[in-house]
Amino acid sequence: MSHNSQAFLPTNAGLPPSYETSKEEYGVTELGESNNSAVVRTTVINMPREVSVPDHVVWSLFNTLFFNTCCLGFIAYAYSVKSRDRKMVGHVIGAQAYASTAKCLNISSLIFSILMVIICIIIFSTTSVVVFQSFSQRTPHSGF
Repeated sequence: MSHNSQAFLPTNAGLPPSYETSKEEYGVTELGESNNSAVVRTTVINMPREVSVPDHVVWSLFNTLFFNTCCLGFIAYAYSVKSRDRKMVGHVIGAQAYASTAKCLNISSLIFSILMVIICIIIFSTTSVVVFQSFSQRTPHSGF
């Protein structure tokens, strides 16, 4: 079949479409001699290499379980899963976009959580000092 054939004509009803474009799309090369019919012909398909896109699922899951400030960890996990889905489908640009958003959300969640822990430590330490001072002023020291 030629590349310009129309697969949706009523005469082709019920037949599969032409697959001639797949050879051109993936760079198929055939090896072997075409003159001798006894020689086995080999087809080599050069598939594009898969680009490594980090999806940050583990980091997002950690932030969801431990540092879920303002639900940023959960939102980051959702974007990480979307990034992994896009990567599995082969949509690299979409996977990179979702991974970038998940990374920003993970960084924000981590920073907010560290700030919250520091603020809680400061509040706990100052409160405990004030409580200790108030108890020490109320009770008179005895000779024991």
